[in-house]
Amino acid sequence: MKRVFFLLIVLSAVVFPAAAQKKPAAKAASGAKAATPKATVSAASLARGKALYAQSCLTCHQADGGGVDRMNAPLTQTTWVTGDKTRLVRVLLNGMQGVEIDGEEYVNVMPAFDYLTDQQLADVLTYVRNSFGNKASAVSAPEVKAIRAANRK
Repeated sequence: MKRVFFLLIVLSAVVFPAAAQKKPAAKAASGAKAATPKATVSAASLARGKALYAQSCLTCHQADGGGVDRMNAPLTQTTWVTGDKTRLVRVLLNGMQGVEIDGEEYVNVMPAFDYLTDQQLADVLTYVRNSFGNKASAVSAPEVKAIRAANRK
């Protein structure tokens, strides 16, 4: 049933590309501290992350990271992407549905990507956190491993 639903989501994005709308970048709440990028973002990690994004994320989140209005959340300068790494890793490990992000509700199901390795999750998240206008610190495989272990408890 999940596969059928996911297939319908993918097909709707292909058949109705005009439904994809660019959303203005969300502004951080006043007084919120912006994430500071670290020098540990490697070109190799970004390249691997970009390939994984194209394979697993692009259909829903679009080539520009803008998502689909009210369906698939944008990855462009949202607090979910540039903020807490733990929350972002858990989204990929557990999937999510019907969530409000920066004041906008998104209803489509995001499947779990827990089958990806710690390094793959770190690479794709590092790519997303440093693409589409985002500038945030890298996610490392050891960080993902620790969050995955805590997530199982």
